[in-house]
Amino acid sequence: MSNDQTSLQTSQPSILSYVKDIPNLCSLSGLACTLLAIYFSLLGIYYAAMIGMVWAVAFDWADGLIARKLKGRSGNDQKFGGQLDVLIDIVSYGVTPAILLLSFGEYAPIYLVAAFIMLATGVLRLSYFATYGLADGSKYVGLAIDNNSLALVSIFLLESVLSQSAFTVVLLVSCLSLSFLNVSKLQTPKLSGNPVNVILLVVYTLSISGIYGWKLLS
Repeated sequence: MSNDQTSLQTSQPSILSYVKDIPNLCSLSGLACTLLAIYFSLLGIYYAAMIGMVWAVAFDWADGLIARKLKGRSGNDQKFGGQLDVLIDIVSYGVTPAILLLSFGEYAPIYLVAAFIMLATGVLRLSYFATYGLADGSKYVGLAIDNNSLALVSIFLLESVLSQSAFTVVLLVSCLSLSFLNVSKLQTPKLSGNPVNVILLVVYTLSISGIYGWKLLS
């Protein structure tokens, strides 16, 4: 082994060393919630899936807030955390809603097409943001995809008051509408950096969890 290779191995941290970083732990906690949302969607236990989806957003917002408050994080720490966040976003806000739609639509081919549209617009939206960042340093171009989950967990409240066929249409139209907004020229403010919005998200998360938790038990 050359001296350069030895130096590289000693200077580079291990992959698992990044798990100790608190923001990354928050990100991975959100990923765990996402996995539960996917699991319960596949089982058809949609109220539990809604709880997992909203908590995934809560942990996603928390990791950014904590990362901005922590001192002494290196450039590599920030870069690793940013990459981790984007990869988890693809699963949380692209894959999970797509699986929810497929499951509720009983895997009919039309829902496979809609699920692909959701995934495609989600990765396009994330790639665009990774390339250009915020417009004027404060606004997203296209609806940020974490809003997909925040909207869907509220829209799903209609499931108990509409017939299954009617709500399936509502869910399909909602998913496609959100996908269109993700890649539109609509400019929206960055909500997650505002402490007031974080408090509102906490209230929203607890409220949604309480409503769907009650529905599960009733």
